[in-house]
Amino acid sequence: MQNKIPLVSIVLPTQNRAHSLYKSIDSVINQSFEDWELFVIDNFSTDDTPKLMKKYCKQDSRIHYFSVPKSKEEGITDYLNLGVSKARGKYIARMDDDDYWYCKDKLKKQVEFLDNNKDYCVVGGGVILIDNEGKHLFKYFKKESDDEIRKFMLFSNPFTHTTVLFRKEVINKVGGYPPGIIEDWNLWLRMGKEGKLYNFPEYFACYKTAGQNLSFRIQRKQAKRILTLIKGFKKDYPNYKKAYFLNLSQYIYTYLPEFIRKPLQSFMFYLKRTNF
Repeated sequence: MQNKIPLVSIVLPTQNRAHSLYKSIDSVINQSFEDWELFVIDNFSTDDTPKLMKKYCKQDSRIHYFSVPKSKEEGITDYLNLGVSKARGKYIARMDDDDYWYCKDKLKKQVEFLDNNKDYCVVGGGVILIDNEGKHLFKYFKKESDDEIRKFMLFSNPFTHTTVLFRKEVINKVGGYPPGIIEDWNLWLRMGKEGKLYNFPEYFACYKTAGQNLSFRIQRKQAKRILTLIKGFKKDYPNYKKAYFLNLSQYIYTYLPEFIRKPLQSFMFYLKRTNF
Protein backbone atom coordinates (compact mmCIF):
# COMPACT_ATOMS: atom_id res chain seq x y z
CA MET A 1 0.00 0.00 0.00
CA GLN A 2 2.89 2.34 0.77
CA ASN A 3 4.19 1.98 -2.81
CA LYS A 4 0.90 3.16 -4.31
CA ILE A 5 1.40 6.35 -6.32
CA PRO A 6 -0.72 9.13 -4.77
CA LEU A 7 -2.92 11.36 -6.89
CA VAL A 8 -1.87 14.60 -5.15
CA SER A 9 1.59 15.77 -4.06
CA ILE A 10 1.81 18.68 -1.62
CA VAL A 11 4.91 20.88 -1.39
CA LEU A 12 5.60 22.78 1.84
CA PRO A 13 8.82 24.82 2.24
CA THR A 14 9.71 25.86 5.79
CA GLN A 15 12.32 27.43 8.03
CA ASN A 16 12.16 27.91 11.82
CA ARG A 17 8.39 27.93 12.10
CA ALA A 18 7.69 24.86 14.22
CA HIS A 19 5.27 27.00 16.23
CA SER A 20 2.92 27.24 13.21
CA LEU A 21 4.06 24.37 10.97
CA TYR A 22 2.12 21.78 12.96
CA LYS A 23 -1.17 23.54 12.18
CA SER A 24 -0.35 23.58 8.46
CA ILE A 25 0.38 19.85 8.47
CA ASP A 26 -2.67 19.01 10.58
CA SER A 27 -4.89 20.79 8.04
CA VAL A 28 -3.51 18.45 5.37
CA ILE A 29 -4.00 15.35 7.49
CA ASN A 30 -7.58 16.40 8.24
CA GLN A 31 -8.56 16.62 4.56
CA SER A 32 -11.46 14.37 3.53
CA PHE A 33 -9.41 13.45 0.44
CA GLU A 34 -6.68 11.06 1.62
CA ASP A 35 -4.78 10.06 -1.54
CA TRP A 36 -1.85 12.46 -1.08
CA GLU A 37 1.83 12.72 -0.18
CA LEU A 38 3.40 15.69 1.60
CA PHE A 39 6.96 16.93 1.07
CA VAL A 40 8.25 19.28 3.77
CA ILE A 41 11.38 21.00 2.43
CA ASP A 42 13.29 22.53 5.36
CA ASN A 43 16.00 25.16 4.94
CA PHE A 44 18.13 23.92 7.88
CA SER A 45 15.82 25.01 10.69
CA THR A 46 17.46 25.56 14.08
CA ASP A 47 14.24 25.39 16.11
CA ASP A 48 12.16 22.28 16.92
CA THR A 49 11.22 21.64 13.28
CA PRO A 50 13.41 18.49 12.85
CA LYS A 51 11.99 17.01 16.06
CA LEU A 52 8.44 17.85 15.03
CA MET A 53 8.90 16.35 11.58
CA LYS A 54 10.41 13.15 12.98
CA LYS A 55 7.19 12.67 14.93
CA TYR A 56 4.96 13.34 11.92
CA CYS A 57 6.93 11.06 9.60
CA LYS A 58 6.72 8.26 12.15
CA GLN A 59 2.97 8.70 12.53
CA ASP A 60 2.09 9.01 8.83
CA SER A 61 4.02 7.36 5.98
CA ARG A 62 2.55 9.87 3.50
CA ILE A 63 4.69 12.64 5.03
CA HIS A 64 8.31 13.09 3.88
CA TYR A 65 10.90 15.45 5.33
CA PHE A 66 14.00 16.90 3.66
CA SER A 67 16.49 19.26 5.28
CA VAL A 68 18.43 21.10 2.57
CA PRO A 69 21.15 23.80 2.50
CA LYS A 70 20.31 27.44 1.91
CA SER A 71 19.68 28.20 -1.74
CA LYS A 72 21.97 30.57 -3.63
CA GLU A 73 18.89 31.95 -5.38
CA GLU A 74 16.68 34.59 -3.82
CA GLY A 75 13.34 33.40 -2.52
CA ILE A 76 12.01 29.85 -2.24
CA THR A 77 12.06 28.78 -5.90
CA ASP A 78 14.74 26.11 -5.43
CA TYR A 79 12.83 24.53 -2.54
CA LEU A 80 9.60 24.51 -4.52
CA ASN A 81 11.24 22.96 -7.56
CA LEU A 82 12.87 20.32 -5.36
CA GLY A 83 9.45 19.39 -4.04
CA VAL A 84 7.97 19.33 -7.54
CA SER A 85 10.82 17.09 -8.75
CA LYS A 86 10.06 14.58 -5.99
CA ALA A 87 6.31 14.70 -6.54
CA ARG A 88 4.76 11.52 -7.91
CA GLY A 89 1.20 12.81 -8.06
CA LYS A 90 -0.77 13.85 -11.12
CA TYR A 91 -1.67 17.06 -9.27
CA ILE A 92 0.40 19.37 -7.08
CA ALA A 93 -0.83 21.49 -4.18
CA ARG A 94 1.01 24.10 -2.14
CA MET A 95 1.13 24.81 1.55
CA ASP A 96 3.05 27.46 3.49
CA ASP A 97 4.33 26.97 7.02
CA ASP A 98 2.25 29.78 8.54
CA ASP A 99 -1.01 29.08 6.66
CA TYR A 100 -3.52 26.26 6.85
CA TRP A 101 -6.42 24.85 4.87
CA TYR A 102 -9.74 26.04 6.24
CA CYS A 103 -11.97 23.78 4.14
CA LYS A 104 -11.66 20.02 4.82
CA ASP A 105 -12.98 19.26 1.33
CA LYS A 106 -10.52 21.54 -0.51
CA LEU A 107 -8.54 18.76 -2.20
CA LYS A 108 -11.63 16.64 -2.87
CA LYS A 109 -13.41 19.45 -4.70
CA GLN A 110 -10.36 20.53 -6.68
CA VAL A 111 -9.40 16.99 -7.74
CA GLU A 112 -12.97 16.33 -8.92
CA PHE A 113 -12.92 19.58 -10.89
CA LEU A 114 -9.62 18.86 -12.67
CA ASP A 115 -10.62 15.24 -13.30
CA ASN A 116 -13.81 16.44 -14.98
CA ASN A 117 -12.34 19.44 -16.83
CA LYS A 118 -9.27 18.34 -18.76
CA ASP A 119 -8.78 21.77 -20.37
CA TYR A 120 -8.12 23.42 -16.98
CA CYS A 121 -4.63 23.40 -15.50
CA VAL A 122 -4.83 25.51 -12.30
CA VAL A 123 -7.61 25.90 -9.73
CA GLY A 124 -7.62 28.02 -6.58
CA GLY A 125 -10.10 29.42 -4.09
CA GLY A 126 -10.99 32.08 -1.57
CA VAL A 127 -8.94 33.18 1.43
CA ILE A 128 -9.47 34.24 5.02
CA LEU A 129 -6.71 36.65 5.99
CA ILE A 130 -5.52 36.18 9.57
CA ASP A 131 -3.19 38.01 11.93
CA ASN A 132 -0.36 36.54 14.04
CA GLU A 133 -2.83 35.40 16.69
CA GLY A 134 -5.05 33.67 14.15
CA LYS A 135 -7.80 36.28 14.32
CA HIS A 136 -9.80 36.63 11.10
CA LEU A 137 -9.19 40.06 9.53
CA PHE A 138 -11.15 39.87 6.30
CA LYS A 139 -12.16 37.43 3.56
CA TYR A 140 -11.81 37.70 -0.19
CA PHE A 141 -12.39 35.78 -3.38
CA LYS A 142 -10.21 36.01 -6.46
CA LYS A 143 -11.77 36.29 -9.93
CA GLU A 144 -13.67 33.06 -10.60
CA SER A 145 -14.07 32.23 -14.29
CA ASP A 146 -11.28 31.79 -16.82
CA ASP A 147 -12.48 34.85 -18.76
CA GLU A 148 -12.49 37.06 -15.67
CA ILE A 149 -9.12 35.78 -14.46
CA ARG A 150 -7.52 36.54 -17.82
CA LYS A 151 -9.09 39.99 -17.92
CA PHE A 152 -7.31 40.90 -14.69
CA MET A 153 -4.28 38.58 -15.00
CA LEU A 154 -1.81 41.46 -15.28
CA PHE A 155 -3.35 43.60 -12.54
CA SER A 156 -2.59 41.32 -9.63
CA ASN A 157 -1.64 37.74 -8.76
CA PRO A 158 -4.74 35.72 -9.81
CA PHE A 159 -4.26 32.95 -7.23
CA THR A 160 -3.33 32.74 -3.58
CA HIS A 161 -0.56 30.16 -3.53
CA THR A 162 -1.86 28.16 -0.55
CA THR A 163 -5.19 27.55 -2.29
CA VAL A 164 -4.00 26.12 -5.62
CA LEU A 165 -4.03 22.68 -7.17
CA PHE A 166 -2.39 22.31 -10.59
CA ARG A 167 -1.32 19.67 -13.08
CA LYS A 168 2.24 18.42 -12.74
CA GLU A 169 2.55 17.81 -16.48
CA VAL A 170 1.87 21.49 -17.15
CA ILE A 171 4.37 22.90 -14.63
CA ASN A 172 6.95 20.53 -16.08
CA LYS A 173 6.08 21.75 -19.57
CA VAL A 174 6.68 25.42 -18.67
CA GLY A 175 9.96 24.67 -16.86
CA GLY A 176 8.94 24.76 -13.18
CA TYR A 177 8.97 27.73 -10.84
CA PRO A 178 11.09 30.62 -12.13
CA PRO A 179 13.63 32.38 -9.87
CA GLY A 180 12.58 35.52 -7.99
CA ILE A 181 10.24 36.69 -5.26
CA ILE A 182 7.08 36.67 -7.39
CA GLU A 183 7.64 33.14 -8.63
CA ASP A 184 4.00 32.07 -8.25
CA TRP A 185 2.45 34.89 -10.32
CA ASN A 186 5.09 34.29 -12.99
CA LEU A 187 4.15 30.60 -13.01
CA TRP A 188 0.40 31.26 -13.43
CA LEU A 189 1.11 33.64 -16.32
CA ARG A 190 3.04 30.91 -18.09
CA MET A 191 0.63 28.09 -17.21
CA GLY A 192 -2.30 30.23 -18.35
CA LYS A 193 -0.91 29.97 -21.89
CA GLU A 194 -1.23 26.17 -21.66
CA GLY A 195 -4.72 25.76 -20.20
CA LYS A 196 -7.73 27.34 -18.52
CA LEU A 197 -7.89 28.74 -14.97
CA TYR A 198 -10.52 28.73 -12.23
CA ASN A 199 -11.08 29.93 -8.66
CA PHE A 200 -13.75 28.32 -6.49
CA PRO A 201 -16.06 30.84 -4.79
CA GLU A 202 -15.34 29.09 -1.49
CA TYR A 203 -12.90 29.84 1.32
CA PHE A 204 -10.17 27.24 1.11
CA ALA A 205 -7.35 28.62 3.28
CA CYS A 206 -6.45 30.84 6.21
CA TYR A 207 -3.61 32.98 5.01
CA LYS A 208 -1.17 34.93 7.13
CA THR A 209 0.57 37.54 5.02
CA ALA A 210 3.57 39.71 5.75
CA GLY A 211 2.96 41.67 2.55
CA GLN A 212 1.46 44.69 4.25
CA ASN A 213 4.25 44.67 6.84
CA LEU A 214 7.23 44.48 4.48
CA SER A 215 9.63 47.40 4.62
CA PHE A 216 9.00 49.98 1.92
CA ARG A 217 12.46 49.30 0.51
CA ILE A 218 11.46 45.67 -0.14
CA GLN A 219 8.01 46.71 -1.37
CA ARG A 220 9.64 49.07 -3.85
CA LYS A 221 11.91 46.32 -5.12
CA GLN A 222 8.98 43.96 -5.51
CA ALA A 223 6.80 46.61 -7.21
CA LYS A 224 9.58 47.24 -9.73
CA ARG A 225 9.86 43.53 -10.48
CA ILE A 226 6.10 43.31 -11.02
CA LEU A 227 6.33 45.99 -13.70
CA THR A 228 9.02 43.97 -15.47
CA LEU A 229 7.00 40.76 -15.09
CA ILE A 230 3.75 42.01 -16.61
CA LYS A 231 5.61 43.75 -19.43
CA GLY A 232 6.87 40.34 -20.51
CA PHE A 233 3.30 39.07 -20.93
CA LYS A 234 1.66 42.16 -22.43
CA LYS A 235 0.94 40.34 -25.70
CA ASP A 236 -0.54 37.29 -23.96
CA TYR A 237 -3.22 38.91 -21.77
CA PRO A 238 -5.58 41.91 -22.14
CA ASN A 239 -5.60 45.31 -20.38
CA TYR A 240 -1.84 45.67 -20.20
CA LYS A 241 -1.84 49.49 -20.15
CA LYS A 242 -4.38 49.69 -17.32
CA ALA A 243 -2.54 47.01 -15.35
CA TYR A 244 0.79 48.74 -15.87
CA PHE A 245 -0.66 52.06 -14.66
CA LEU A 246 -2.08 50.41 -11.52
CA ASN A 247 1.20 48.75 -10.64
CA LEU A 248 3.21 51.85 -11.58
CA SER A 249 1.06 53.77 -9.10
CA GLN A 250 1.91 51.22 -6.45
CA TYR A 251 5.60 51.61 -7.26
CA ILE A 252 5.38 55.42 -7.02
CA TYR A 253 3.52 55.05 -3.73
CA THR A 254 6.62 53.52 -2.11
CA TYR A 255 8.42 56.85 -2.62
CA LEU A 256 5.84 58.91 -0.73
CA PRO A 257 6.75 60.35 2.69
CA GLU A 258 6.22 57.93 5.56
CA PHE A 259 3.50 60.03 7.20
CA ILE A 260 1.40 59.61 4.05
CA ARG A 261 2.21 55.96 3.40
CA LYS A 262 1.51 54.49 6.82
CA PRO A 263 -2.15 55.52 7.20
CA LEU A 264 -2.89 54.27 3.68
CA GLN A 265 -0.99 51.00 3.88
CA SER A 266 -3.69 48.67 5.23
CA PHE A 267 -6.39 50.26 3.09
CA MET A 268 -4.40 49.87 -0.14
CA PHE A 269 -3.58 46.27 0.73
CA TYR A 270 -7.28 45.54 1.33
CA LEU A 271 -8.33 47.38 -1.84
CA LYS A 272 -6.06 45.43 -4.15
CA ARG A 273 -6.78 42.08 -2.53
CA THR A 274 -10.54 42.44 -2.72
CA ASN A 275 -10.78 43.96 -6.21
CA PHE A 276 -8.16 42.16 -8.27
